[in-house]
Amino acid sequence: MKKRSAISCLSALFLVMAFASCIKNDVPYPRIRQEILSLAAEGESLPAVIDVENLKATVYLEEDVDIRAVRFAEFTFTEGASCSTDLLSGSFDLASPLNIVISRYQDYTWTVSAVQEIERRFSIEGQMGETVIDVPGRRIVVRVPDSENLAYLNLTSLKLGPDGITTLSPDVKPGRINLVRPLEIDVTVHGRTERWTVYVEKVDFVVNTVSADAWSKVVWVYGESQEGLKQGFQYRQAGSEEWIDVPESSVVSDGTSFSACIPRLEPLTEYVVRAVAGEDFGSEIHVTTQSTELIPNGSFDQWSLNGKVWQPWNEGGLQFWDTGNKGATMAGNSNSVPSDYTPDGKGKSARLETVFASVFNIGKIAAGNIFTGTYLRTSGTNGVLAFGQPWNLRPTRLRGYFQYQAKDINKSDTDHGYLVGRPDSCHIYVALADWTAPYEIRTEPKNRQLFDPALPSIIAYGELIYSGTMDSYKEFVIPLEYRSTSRVPTYMQITVSSSKYGDFFTGGEGSLLYVDQLSFDYDY
Repeated sequence: MKKRSAISCLSALFLVMAFASCIKNDVPYPRIRQEILSLAAEGESLPAVIDVENLKATVYLEEDVDIRAVRFAEFTFTEGASCSTDLLSGSFDLASPLNIVISRYQDYTWTVSAVQEIERRFSIEGQMGETVIDVPGRRIVVRVPDSENLAYLNLTSLKLGPDGITTLSPDVKPGRINLVRPLEIDVTVHGRTERWTVYVEKVDFVVNTVSADAWSKVVWVYGESQEGLKQGFQYRQAGSEEWIDVPESSVVSDGTSFSACIPRLEPLTEYVVRAVAGEDFGSEIHVTTQSTELIPNGSFDQWSLNGKVWQPWNEGGLQFWDTGNKGATMAGNSNSVPSDYTPDGKGKSARLETVFASVFNIGKIAAGNIFTGTYLRTSGTNGVLAFGQPWNLRPTRLRGYFQYQAKDINKSDTDHGYLVGRPDSCHIYVALADWTAPYEIRTEPKNRQLFDPALPSIIAYGELIYSGTMDSYKEFVIPLEYRSTSRVPTYMQITVSSSKYGDFFTGGEGSLLYVDQLSFDYDY
């Protein structure tokens, strides 16, 4: 009986093993996105931009850094993951993008690239317009009047590489230069030589209308001519024969190139513009102005309550704004709420208060805030936001009404302890950007990504910072400073906060900001 029992047990064991061998492990590995958390290059000109949505990281280098031998001072990624490339070891050629793989259960291929702006210039006395510097083709093209003697030109400015580390052969310097034939210059930087070619073109026109950028109520126009001539612009509405002179005081000139802003125009209207130099006219350019738009719910009259979370939109309505209330209500109540206190006694305003959100006195300072975009999620006690709403117009100013009562800063993170005891400040800013998607904001220190107005994607920016106590509402106007008149934005960002350093969990409990009636100007 014992022998039979042992054999039976052994047979049963083999049967179980055989059955188990037929079972497939279909339990999937967890999908946990592996991210670059921080990245910093030696000699960077701006902080790196980490795009977690598209798995891209971009570093911005000073012009004297060798882009083919970039060294990194900081590189961190998701805890527990492994990386195919140790960016802190050795140097890397970022003349073309570098792919690295961060792995944990699955592989995530990140692209690390570098942007390096090198100032180059080559100018001839009396030239027509700006020099064309073709970096990929290594060509320099200068245009001069047809009457110029190419054997006796005067080179007034020259820079073909970073100062102090660039050598030229031949050793071209400002002064007399012969450009009857194209001039080849060997430019050596970091031990590598590139051959550039300088060409001169003769032109028979005196003035040229280069371009015109139409906004909603203004048009920016650009021209070029010989130096020394009286420069200006004219415009007319399409269908009219009457040309209007742009005031001389509105024209900005650097000698050969000149520009002006034509204000007080009608939206969605066709205009014709042309440059003027002396008695000559440039070609005519037809442009059509853009429309104007109100800021959705810029009056902050629309609110709804979802549990403890106040939302700045009507229930079932359009969401254009959001707040940090989803994070604040994890340890308290909404601190960005509607108020009946308004500048004109009508409708609602946004009441934003800095509070200490805590459970058993353990927590963080939470600034009252409202922003264009979406609160995505809470990571631990930190917020993850999507900044920006689609927008393609180019306003000139943001205006509205605000009232602020500052308290002394009494809470801070470890990096901002020096601010404790100082009066708090509110912060209102507006930006236009050419993002391809909303910009992700993360407040968690280990992978923090905050808004930076110096980002290359920012086209225009303006801000108001105020510290003090106000007895009533005051109107504010924030001018937008543009980096380019031709770039068309894809997103608009407005952020309002009761504590300027709220992203760093630093502020004064009780600092209180009311804001209302936000609108854009489209004229100057």
